[in-house]
Amino acid sequence: MHSSSNTSVPAPPIASKAIDQLKAADRWQAPELVFWLLPIAAYFIFPDNLVLLTQMAITALFCLSLDLILGYAGIVSLGHAAFFGLGAYTAGLLAAHGWGEPLSGLMIAALVSAVLGLLTSLLVLRGADLTRLMVTLGVAMMLFELANKMTWLTGGVDGLQGMEMQPLLGRFRFDMVGKTAFWYALGVLFLLFWAARKLVHSPFGLSLKGIRLNVARMPALGAPVNRRLAAVYTIGAAYAGVAGALLAQTTQFVALDVLSFNRSAELLLILVLGGSGRLYGALIGTVVFMAAHHVLSDMNPEYWQFWLGALLLAIVLFARDGVMGGLRRGAARLGRPLGLGAQA
Repeated sequence: MHSSSNTSVPAPPIASKAIDQLKAADRWQAPELVFWLLPIAAYFIFPDNLVLLTQMAITALFCLSLDLILGYAGIVSLGHAAFFGLGAYTAGLLAAHGWGEPLSGLMIAALVSAVLGLLTSLLVLRGADLTRLMVTLGVAMMLFELANKMTWLTGGVDGLQGMEMQPLLGRFRFDMVGKTAFWYALGVLFLLFWAARKLVHSPFGLSLKGIRLNVARMPALGAPVNRRLAAVYTIGAAYAGVAGALLAQTTQFVALDVLSFNRSAELLLILVLGGSGRLYGALIGTVVFMAAHHVLSDMNPEYWQFWLGALLLAIVLFARDGVMGGLRRGAARLGRPLGLGAQA
């Protein structure tokens, strides 16, 4: 008669190695800490450009939301502005009708955008890349037309106005200079970046990488592909909703173009410019694009788009995989790791 053993079965070597790699990747490195000190330094170096810096933080969060679904899960989207605009209108309508508390408005906007993301994920996951492009674009176009026609609710082409925001945490008012707005947007960006970083360095994030690389093989490994994709699509929608809500709250105005195709296309351009599937690529791409936009439009108001296009082409030609890819290769030549997160 054999006695039962209570000893646990050790994890397979491959699984154990993957878990160790995830733990190592989740540790913060010195270059990351330096990176997050830069916006704090920018606050003191560029005190007259706080509005631009705030817009950078909001756009970076928006781009991060696209990176989660495209760079890590491989879901192509040309209508990501649908979630951004829905979050903006949700927070804007709340503030315009007496609910001006920023943090609760932010969470409600995230919830509403997440619900739309969950519902549309059922359509997005039914087809291949081309089908997903058409579905996401169709959803954004429908919301754009609804916002355009429902002038009694959204203000239509005149935009949503009359928003009154309460002080942040009951103490910090949104001033004309933009100090409160800057720290508010930067704080939300950092917290959600930290959460996204934890997500992609978890077994869930590892499964997303497997789905992106070989979707046909993942079910054999026991990964519920559709549920994982629906989950990350919903999370990405919530992130975009938060970015839209931040824009509405910090500017106290919502224009119709928050749902436009141009916003989605520009976002995709920024992500490719920075490097998809790296998290920091979304942030760096936003800084490079918006800084170049600001400088070139001041230098040459008539032909700034030409020079911006030339800059983008140069980066694509000489920095494969975006700015992050170029930085990584430069660091590799110096024999040092870049230390800005792991590639998906």
